[in-house]
Amino acid sequence: MDLPKLFTFALLALTLNTYGQQVHQFSFNNAQDMRRYFKVTPGLQIISGHRGTIEEGMPENSIAAMEAVLQHTPAIFEVDPRLTKDSVAVMHHDAAMERTTTGRGLLKDHAFADLKDIRLKDTKGNITSYNINTLDEMIRWAKGKTILNLDKKDLPLQMTADIIEKHQAYAWVWVTVHTVKEARFFLERHPDQFISMHIKTKEALKDFVAAGLPFDRMIVYIGSELKDSNLDMYRFFNKKGVMCMISTAPSYDKLTDKTERAERYKAVFAQGAAILESDLPIAVSQALSK
Repeated sequence: MDLPKLFTFALLALTLNTYGQQVHQFSFNNAQDMRRYFKVTPGLQIISGHRGTIEEGMPENSIAAMEAVLQHTPAIFEVDPRLTKDSVAVMHHDAAMERTTTGRGLLKDHAFADLKDIRLKDTKGNITSYNINTLDEMIRWAKGKTILNLDKKDLPLQMTADIIEKHQAYAWVWVTVHTVKEARFFLERHPDQFISMHIKTKEALKDFVAAGLPFDRMIVYIGSELKDSNLDMYRFFNKKGVMCMISTAPSYDKLTDKTERAERYKAVFAQGAAILESDLPIAVSQALSK
């Protein structure tokens, strides 16, 4: 069986990290090169790690988790920046700290200095040796390695845009947007900003088309399951060259049968998606390689 184009690209971008381990990378010279790559192309299948990964005992939303994935496959990553009490952007999904860290209470009630002794937990609740990463350090780490897709938590749009501009990170940092208003803000702020747009209904699609925003700097998230209704979205956006993404984190990742789960992953791409977002990106890569 021919390998998907994703794996062909991985062989071209295979390097060694500082520990001598093989690392698969997405690296682009500029935002224009990145946009040319992330468009609908026959055979091109992209894996997106939801919050990095929860595999191999790794804590979500951490640089360590993303490094673990890149040892297996090239991938992009959806991650979650939140604000501390003193307005430092750090990587943490929940408003509360208990599930994923040794901390207590709400993240927004802690100053950044308070987090230095807090450790991240893995998905089973085991305490790891890893600390909470800041958005700045994650952006610096990701350059030349991957794409970060910043989900919307409590960072104001202006602050998110300012941080991306500070790093001139338009070739490797995307923003998730849920409304036309949010999309317009980022695209008017900088024409090279790439967006991950939520469009899951015909009404949302009509709103986006009516807005007259460009199709050449976006992917679109259309849902979490295989549905016949997805086909209309695939047909519309594929004609525009726009990649459609399905997130299996709330759906097929929950299946306990590994064979069934792998078949669902393959079916997502077979139906028309170009990007599959998963809590288990390493398992997705293994399913696609078979």
